[in-house]
Amino acid sequence: MLYPAIQPARTWRFPVSDLHTLYLEESGNPQGVPIVFLHGGPGGSCEPGHRRFFDPEAYRIILFDQRGSGKSRPHASLEQNTTWDLVEDMEKIREFLEIDSWVVFGGSWGSTLALAYAQTHPERVRGLILRGIFLARDEDVNWFFNGQAARIFPEAWQHFIEPIAPQERDDIVAAYYRRLTSSNEIVRMGAAKAWSIWEGSSVTLLPDKNVVNHFSDPHIALSIARIECHYFCNQSFFRPNQLLEDMDKIQHIPGYIVHGRYDMVCPIDQALLLKQRWEEAELKIISDAGHAVTEHGIAKALVNCTNAMLEIVS
Repeated sequence: MLYPAIQPARTWRFPVSDLHTLYLEESGNPQGVPIVFLHGGPGGSCEPGHRRFFDPEAYRIILFDQRGSGKSRPHASLEQNTTWDLVEDMEKIREFLEIDSWVVFGGSWGSTLALAYAQTHPERVRGLILRGIFLARDEDVNWFFNGQAARIFPEAWQHFIEPIAPQERDDIVAAYYRRLTSSNEIVRMGAAKAWSIWEGSSVTLLPDKNVVNHFSDPHIALSIARIECHYFCNQSFFRPNQLLEDMDKIQHIPGYIVHGRYDMVCPIDQALLLKQRWEEAELKIISDAGHAVTEHGIAKALVNCTNAMLEIVS
């Protein structure tokens, strides 16, 4: 299903500001169709398995860790870290690699960033492949972080709210922000692990210890929790309903939307709303999946989409 594992042909420490340096890599065919992978979070990271969604004989595969994420430095930094900083980082990468236009592939927060980038630079996007749509509206954040998803995962929710005093639970995100920006390292790390484990406990249709363990890693947990919370406290730096309202800018771009039927992190209505505003897109609903890119049906559909995109853009 996935393509065989490959190693990057080139890697860089790529400075994008006086503070931030990104990890950037390229693999596959240097003469192939350029495709850029946008990881989730915000605050997640690229993993070696992410290269395997793309035919290495046909694609020039670009992966990078966003500001504060993964191997980028400074780790978990909130300074100079907004959606629009990330959009312009993509432009800097594209120009550095001397790419005129590329296919953009993103899942979860990566789908959000992909839409923001495409709406800002539509002339640079040949196609979009999006998974686990997150529109970053208040209702989308509230579903997962202010108690609605708790009705599906009540045990995990109890662990999630444990670090928060009862009198602060009317605004969980704000309460977590105070802890994740605390000067006390023990408080910061305790909050980061609780935040990240809540997410890891909810992303798959069936429980997956490997996924939970990944989210439990302290390095990963700190960047995911701090950066997600920072973005969500700032409405992800969008005006209300911005991504849907600006879909007219990218109506002409071909695309695929892959979404798990039982996605409890980003409920499927977001994919349907996006499809209603984007006639060129083909929506693929995976009937036996949640949110995670590692779930069999989602991974298979994404590989099919990357192969199909080659026929459109080659």
